[in-house]
Amino acid sequence: MNDHLYRWRNKEIRKQVAVIDEKESPTLILKNAYYLNVFLRKWLEAHIWIYNDRIVYVGKKMPENLVGVNVVDCTGKYVVPGYIEPHAHPFQLYNPYQLAMYAGQTGTTKMMNDNLPWLYLTDRKKAFSLIEDFMKLPVSMFWWARFDSQSEIHDEQEIFNDEEVHAWLQHEAVVQGGELTAWPQVLRDDDRILYWMQEAKRLRKPVEGHFPGASEKTLVKLKLLGASSDHEELSGEEVFHRLSMGYRIGLRNSSIRPDLAKLLKELQELGLDSYDHLTMTTDGSTPSFYENGMINQCVQIAIDNGVPEIEAYMMATYNAAEQFHLEERLGAIAPGRVAHLNILEASDNATPVSVIAKGKWLKRDGKVINHNVMIDWNKYGLGKLDLKWQLSERDLQFSMPVGLKMENDVIMKPYPIAIDANTEKLLHTSDESFLMLGDREGEWRVNTIINGFTKTLGGLASSYSLTGDIVLIGKCKSDLLLAFTRMKEIGGGIVLVHEGEVIFELPLTIAGMMYDGKMEKLIAEDLKLKEILFEHGYKYNDPPYSLLFLSSMHLPYVRITPLGIIDVKKKDILFPAIMR
Repeated sequence: MNDHLYRWRNKEIRKQVAVIDEKESPTLILKNAYYLNVFLRKWLEAHIWIYNDRIVYVGKKMPENLVGVNVVDCTGKYVVPGYIEPHAHPFQLYNPYQLAMYAGQTGTTKMMNDNLPWLYLTDRKKAFSLIEDFMKLPVSMFWWARFDSQSEIHDEQEIFNDEEVHAWLQHEAVVQGGELTAWPQVLRDDDRILYWMQEAKRLRKPVEGHFPGASEKTLVKLKLLGASSDHEELSGEEVFHRLSMGYRIGLRNSSIRPDLAKLLKELQELGLDSYDHLTMTTDGSTPSFYENGMINQCVQIAIDNGVPEIEAYMMATYNAAEQFHLEERLGAIAPGRVAHLNILEASDNATPVSVIAKGKWLKRDGKVINHNVMIDWNKYGLGKLDLKWQLSERDLQFSMPVGLKMENDVIMKPYPIAIDANTEKLLHTSDESFLMLGDREGEWRVNTIINGFTKTLGGLASSYSLTGDIVLIGKCKSDLLLAFTRMKEIGGGIVLVHEGEVIFELPLTIAGMMYDGKMEKLIAEDLKLKEILFEHGYKYNDPPYSLLFLSSMHLPYVRITPLGIIDVKKKDILFPAIMR
């Protein structure tokens, strides 16, 4: 079977049809299931026949011959389609494989994933082979095709050009273009990205936007340019307004923007009574946010906040499938659909006791089923980070007149540096720390001061960043040198040093960006990292996001990028990168 398009061979289809004539036997039957029919928007009782990975029958009949058939009595249980995460960034310290298998345990069996790190970390041939490996998993993994780097990088044309973008768009596992963070330049004059947007639409693949705070005029223009959906609404009014224009909306509940309950309440106050164009997303949250699952938590929030149960499940299933033109394959319990099903104890409890993905049990009666499918990251050049350069005291020169002041986890404003940075340590009485972004290959560096990260931490070194380059933050240069050296020794990751002692390390041995281990262990490490940073004066919510988005040009107001310190709105380089 082609797992991307779910096209079965003729021989397989004939066998599926033969099941109906009882010339072949189903591989699994869910008997007496009270299931959600998304087309009628009703709970109906039926027997669900599954043949390998496909639902072949839903109705009142049972086969006469049940020899060799796995029959599971679902009396008293509720069955809904497997949940869909329509907007995943599966690289937030975790890796896509571990995240998908972990999320599947609580019913999120289909994920639409960001492809941006593959563009930075490996070549297209290896990335496409890796995508094929992901299709061997019982969960379903789909991808986006990015149109822009989300930062300012050297040789951007080598990554984002017609050949590369077309290859991704035409790949059968890619279901959308975007997310479009470079929309301001499309509005101005970027016909190259506009052409890619139109190509996506020609291939019947939607274009997802990233339009925080956009005006009515801007939203109308972007609709004319080809945008299909958005997930950046900060209020119910913004959601309502975009819906009225025909946008599909992903209501966000993430570690940095846990807005779902608020948005739903405000939409209800505005009189919204149709949820057809709404989905829900966790938008690439940091690991500890997923302690209790993924989209199951969104569905639960919706139900608990007055959304009719059926509509809450529709938002997590059929609505998302329809957005990506996959409703003939996913998002429903009906003949011909891939067998992704969640079995619930009660209709108002969205966390399943049993999960079926592609006809296989991921969890049964609360017990996780291990499928022993692994990903060989080294095969794709995604092994331990091997830095060929060493940080020196000469690199730690901080003489910029302008620094970055944190307004929250991710928004930075420029500010005039008034302290003397030509010193070994910065005083604990200030909120200021040294900040350096260094090229992964050791060719350039950008140095400045950051205000508001911590009050006391000596040094942090991280290979986890938007572009995969090295971030150094801290108040003591010798601690920064030690943190970098230790980060290099462990093959990439996040290392904290204070007063000459390593106090925390998180190995990210998949290309220096991702953890190679169980999500449960990573969640504990994420909580520990946050606890230490909070103790040292980090005053916001989600420090890994701060590290990730230091270079991200889709956020205001100033960024530190591989080209230098840049004014986001004007795209002016305030201070260029320095060659080492």
